[in-house]
Amino acid sequence: MSAVPNFAPKKHFEILDGLRGVASVMVVVFHVFETYSHNNRFIQIVNHGYLAVDFFFLLSGFVVAYAYDDRWGQMTRRDFYRRRLIRLQPMVVAGSVIGAFMFYFGQGEIYPLIAETPVWKLLVVLLLGCTLLPLLPAFDIRGWQEMAPLNGPAWSLFYEYIANLLYALFVHKFSRSVLSALVLVCAGVLVQYAVFGDRGDMIGGWALDSAQTRVGLTRVLFPFFAGVLLFRSGKVVRVTNAFWWCSLLLVTVFSLPRFGGPEHLWMNGLYESACIILVFPLIVAMGAGGNMAEGMSAWICKFLGDVSYPLYIIHYPFIYLHIKWVNENNVPMAQGLAMGALILVGSLALSYALLKWYDEPVRNWLSKRFKNA
Repeated sequence: MSAVPNFAPKKHFEILDGLRGVASVMVVVFHVFETYSHNNRFIQIVNHGYLAVDFFFLLSGFVVAYAYDDRWGQMTRRDFYRRRLIRLQPMVVAGSVIGAFMFYFGQGEIYPLIAETPVWKLLVVLLLGCTLLPLLPAFDIRGWQEMAPLNGPAWSLFYEYIANLLYALFVHKFSRSVLSALVLVCAGVLVQYAVFGDRGDMIGGWALDSAQTRVGLTRVLFPFFAGVLLFRSGKVVRVTNAFWWCSLLLVTVFSLPRFGGPEHLWMNGLYESACIILVFPLIVAMGAGGNMAEGMSAWICKFLGDVSYPLYIIHYPFIYLHIKWVNENNVPMAQGLAMGALILVGSLALSYALLKWYDEPVRNWLSKRFKNA
């Protein structure tokens, strides 16, 4: 093995880190409220919370380009892959282990396959889940046809890896004009699916079939490479209190109700397309151009940035149990939201503990281990 290049650290975009945390919190809130919609996407509270995934993809493209665009003469593709794996994979393993530990507690009518799943099969799924390899329907152990049945949101990391792979193989070499053409084509594909498709939203990507794979690729290709293009353009927006204005924009985008209803699906698709193509790049440009003042705002921003990735990748095993509890006991939302708040607070606490006692030590060890490999 070759050594991982020991690059000098670059400046962190603290506000962008904090915004990732805001989006992660909104994902948890979305999943809590989703429990009470009973799969009716037209009445969902915090209706567009799933767009946080698309925001993550755009943010990742921007940050990856910032971190690596000027380093390709000093590192190989293998170096890049190793660095990305060290950054992302430890928490993928943690999320899978938590999902496996809590798996049998979810046994019930809402998850019909749990009772039929032997321990050996669970362990096989756990092992594969730790690699982030997408699972075929034959490996479904819950009954939801997820590619990551122990930790549903891990599907988005699979597509994140695909985008990173494409960036390393080809896109980092693209001129700005070629990259602009790619982003324009991907935007057209996104609009065609969201506005002219038969759903009117960007929900999906978590199963390994043709329809869900199409959604997953559509969701990742435009925002990730638009993020790369945004960085290369050098365009930022400078506003005071950027963290709070950007946070307000994100919360508003995620919280607005669905537009158009079942009769006019295109209206909601148009809204989501505008959010991904126009609003999210604006928010990232504002966050990249802002300065973080000292005080409580800086502490909140840093804390949310620190826990953003762990929170996103470990919270869903608790949501599985929340869904079971609500459905089996017919819990109304007014009574169940206290449990939802407990899930959010508990997931934040667990995320911070895992960050400090597991993720950071493991990443530091791996970085040192492969520095001289």
